[in-house]
Amino acid sequence: MTAATDLKVRVIPCLDVRDGRVVKGTRFVDLVDAGDPVESAARYSEDGADEIVYLDISATPEGRGAVREVVERTARSLFVPLTVGGGVRSCADAERLLRAGADRIAVNSAAVERPELLDELWRAFGTQCVVLAIDALRAGSAWEVRTEAGRRRWDRDAVDWCREGSDRGAGEILLTSIDRDGTGLGYDLPLLEAVTRAAAVPVIASGGVGAYEHLAQGARAGAAALLLAGTLHRGEMTIQDAKESLAAAGVPVRRAA
Repeated sequence: MTAATDLKVRVIPCLDVRDGRVVKGTRFVDLVDAGDPVESAARYSEDGADEIVYLDISATPEGRGAVREVVERTARSLFVPLTVGGGVRSCADAERLLRAGADRIAVNSAAVERPELLDELWRAFGTQCVVLAIDALRAGSAWEVRTEAGRRRWDRDAVDWCREGSDRGAGEILLTSIDRDGTGLGYDLPLLEAVTRAAAVPVIASGGVGAYEHLAQGARAGAAALLLAGTLHRGEMTIQDAKESLAAAGVPVRRAA
């Protein structure tokens, strides 16, 4: 259980970006505008975020990479690490984003289609630069992998894919529950527990936070980092209050000096 160690649990805002704007919906649909990514990233960084995740959610469906110009402007506004994903299909795509200012690269659809991409990425840039993003949807007693913003179904077990991804060199798993995304019902704890047991690398929990107590629940289920999106964008939660809540629950977090 992560919270029982002296490792600090990270609090990470996520910027889902479409057409240069932050958007947020429920279960990956009904997206609404949530602001400018550069302004949002700078604000969250100043508020005490440990990292920022920037996902260009229209890049893969549109057959392109993340918009470099927006990534560059976002990176310049930050003093914390930036993870960027969207349309990464090769080492050349990853290098382009790293040169634009990303510290780590998140890969999703292309890795499901061709798992060898993970091996290529870690050999080129190191495991610390490679984040495997996995979108999981409950299917009976298990969870199946979905890609392309949840639209494409794969005959692949999400927990098994997390295990394989970590074995292939991903340095971290970004695990999103489609069932919980945007619902405010809390993380999918059974999914999170299954993945943290299976994967040999840290797991970022994503999808479902609607109250501060959900964060501690995620940490106790084994998450090394906790992703927030809609509740932050709408002003319902803050980074500082999230960390205060975690600390009060006995979860070690990085605090402002």
